[in-house]
Amino acid sequence: MKPAIVITGTGSAIPEVIVPNRDFMDRAFLDEEGNPFPHPNEIIIEKFQSITEIAERRYARPDQTSKDLGAIAGQKALADAGWDAEDIDLLIVAQNFGDIEFGARVMEQMPSIASRVKHEMGIENPHVVAFDVLAGCPGWIQGVLVAEAYLRGGLAKRALVIGCETLSRIIDVHDRDSMIFSDGAGAACFEIQEVHNGSGILGRAAVSYTKNEAYFLKSNPSNNPALPRSERLIKMKGRKIYEFAIRHVPDAMKAALDNAGVHLSDVKKIFMHQANAKLDHAVGERLYKLYGMEADLDAVMPMSIQWLGNSSVATVPTLFDMVRHESYQGHSVEKGDVVLFASVGAGMNINAFVYRM
Repeated sequence: MKPAIVITGTGSAIPEVIVPNRDFMDRAFLDEEGNPFPHPNEIIIEKFQSITEIAERRYARPDQTSKDLGAIAGQKALADAGWDAEDIDLLIVAQNFGDIEFGARVMEQMPSIASRVKHEMGIENPHVVAFDVLAGCPGWIQGVLVAEAYLRGGLAKRALVIGCETLSRIIDVHDRDSMIFSDGAGAACFEIQEVHNGSGILGRAAVSYTKNEAYFLKSNPSNNPALPRSERLIKMKGRKIYEFAIRHVPDAMKAALDNAGVHLSDVKKIFMHQANAKLDHAVGERLYKLYGMEADLDAVMPMSIQWLGNSSVATVPTLFDMVRHESYQGHSVEKGDVVLFASVGAGMNINAFVYRM
């Protein structure tokens, strides 16, 4: 029996500031040409919620940045695993925009967020190697795949993988898509174990589409032409991303299952990146169609986007942490359950891995 890469602990940081949809009623939403929409905000927000199912989202406190949320989630994961922070070998942080102070638009990337998180956690051991992974929303899963390579390659025995983001600091308040994004952090501890009970990572898949898809998500100036054109904010081509995701993500999820030698009928839960509810449901339905099966997504796919929004790299580990530690909205996981993790985002990147609890 080959060694297993096992999750020994999880943690998350859910920001305290609740922002309901009604807080956007007074926004001056503009199209890409800088023109106001013909419909009032009440209609815009109602349509937005019907598609995404987002009713509210969470923002970090003004005194917090990504590193702070990441450190909180990391400490919780270590405590859950019963590990001393000084004894880990690897600290990977998935993120996209660095640290952004409240009220600023400056994205600080040096030192890396992993270095900042390690500092915030008070880890002194220089042999705890810390670095960032930038892969769009799939960053946390990509960090897991990198950690697995380190662990299987003998370069580490214990790894902490964190996903943290404060997207509220880098949105365009004049863009309707700004209502999607939120803040948060999630983390998990991974360990290589020679003796195990069959738990661990069973298979994985990752792809990057960049020929025509590289700039479906990118940083651009505000839709408001009166604002500085040098400023760079999150922009996305929503329709193209939706069409891309439902076409390619189910295939990548199936590739991970095939790599694991697992049939979809054996999967207990699917932890999908919380992009928007319509997209996630469409991807789930198409995955089941690949197997000729009827999808009962309410039973297999827990969702958190309705009240947490899209916190990018943090959505998957946060959702997993909630389900793992409590009966979250009726969802739970038990020893021996097979679960599937998957994400899609800027790049365009898609990845997935299969895990037995």
